[in-house]
Amino acid sequence: MQEHPEEQQTYNPLRHLTPAQFMALGGNAVVYVKPILGGKLAELMAEPDFDSDTLFQLVVSADGTPLLIADSTEAVAEWLAGKDFGIVALH
Repeated sequence: MQEHPEEQQTYNPLRHLTPAQFMALGGNAVVYVKPILGGKLAELMAEPDFDSDTLFQLVVSADGTPLLIADSTEAVAEWLAGKDFGIVALH
């Protein structure tokens, strides 16, 4: 039996909030940290200068705005130190 990704997706009401609604929920106070290979990062950022085999750490606000690209978790921790964000790690 073949799976159809479009049929597997569930409805997420948070994807349909207006920017004002999202901010009212505290959307500007949450960031997520996602490990990402340079090749995928280059595609997302339209930048060919990332080494495709290097693992980077991408910090993104909950509304999807990229905030930081780092080459280590230590660099992310240093950047986040003193900032008042709720942090989610994605794997």
